[in-house]
Amino acid sequence: MQILIDNVGTLVESFWMTLRLVLVAGASSLVFGTVLAGMRIGPVSVLNRAASLYVTVFRNTPLLVLLLLVIFGLPKLDIRPGYFWLNILALTLYTSSFVCEAIRSGVNSIPIGQAEAARSTGLGFNQTMQHVILPQSFRAVVPPLASILIALTKNTSLCSIFGLTEGTATMKALLNNNPAQLWWIFLGIALGYIVIVEMISLAAGALERRWRIS
Repeated sequence: MQILIDNVGTLVESFWMTLRLVLVAGASSLVFGTVLAGMRIGPVSVLNRAASLYVTVFRNTPLLVLLLLVIFGLPKLDIRPGYFWLNILALTLYTSSFVCEAIRSGVNSIPIGQAEAARSTGLGFNQTMQHVILPQSFRAVVPPLASILIALTKNTSLCSIFGLTEGTATMKALLNNNPAQLWWIFLGIALGYIVIVEMISLAAGALERRWRIS
């Protein structure tokens, strides 16, 4: 226990980095994933095929491979926004494909009559999506979106390989310097991830209760 108390400042700082990764990559993935879902279910066949290809490629590419491509590939093109934003980009590209499919499944769960009724009142496709379909579908996809954000939280551990001192990187450093305290270090790091995951679960539960349809 003493090893955790002595390094509490380092642990808090490293998990703040983990939380920043989750918040920034999660928010950008929700926005980009929603755009992709709109492209997939929209009437424009070119956009539909492009979004389908994107999902197929990025959902089936291992995140580690994507991180390697982004972090070592973009600097070759003279694009150097910094390690934090390169990691955010890779996490967003990967997670957005899962968000897209979750939202698409939510949209498909809405009866077709809802869209037809909206169209009959004179609403266009974008207005129908914005005011009728998406508000209902988001209610249905809160649990799968929460699961995606929880998976993103655990995926941030790969960023320890690429220049970011987050939770997993701190665990490695502590283990190297204190190998005899292995179990306490594991327990402390696991607790940090559990706190973040529980925050996501509580937020998702609150949204479900607020949006519950009687």
